[in-house]
Amino acid sequence: MRILKILIAYFSRRDENYVGGALRNLTVGNTEVIAGILARLTGGTLFALQPVQPYARDYNTCIDQAQTDQRRNARPALQAWPEGFADYDTVFLGYPNYWGTMPMPVFTFLEGLDFTGKTIYPFCTHEGSGLGRSEADIRRLCSGAIVKPGLAVVGGRVGQAEAAVRDWLLQEEQAVWL
Repeated sequence: MRILKILIAYFSRRDENYVGGALRNLTVGNTEVIAGILARLTGGTLFALQPVQPYARDYNTCIDQAQTDQRRNARPALQAWPEGFADYDTVFLGYPNYWGTMPMPVFTFLEGLDFTGKTIYPFCTHEGSGLGRSEADIRRLCSGAIVKPGLAVVGGRVGQAEAAVRDWLLQEEQAVWL
């Protein structure tokens, strides 16, 4: 049996966030929590997508900046790119839902690498909007990849999400990571 090489690439936001109907300061972003669970369960390599110019720590300023990026269809530069990307078979791609899709730094990542032949498993955190149109956007941007059904986790419940993550992983017929 061939062992898969797994990358867990994610964009997550710490600091002031909207969680469960209120603003809360997070020391670890919700999407990062799910990425950590995936790393523990799969043995995959974690890679944080970090824009050169980070969004503001203040929630309201951040959403204004992120929405402006989305309106202008921006591709914010990333601080780094994963080493040896061509060697990865499987990419778990994590992000919060920003206005029905992924934050624009995730678009930068998807357009900046060749995903041909790779399998992508999207996962997102949200406060009620699920995956939105993000799966369709990933399919459009990575036409040579296999995009599997994603997992959406309510941000305020990431601390209790390990069973849901495990169940999602087990849906794959060849769940070699567990």
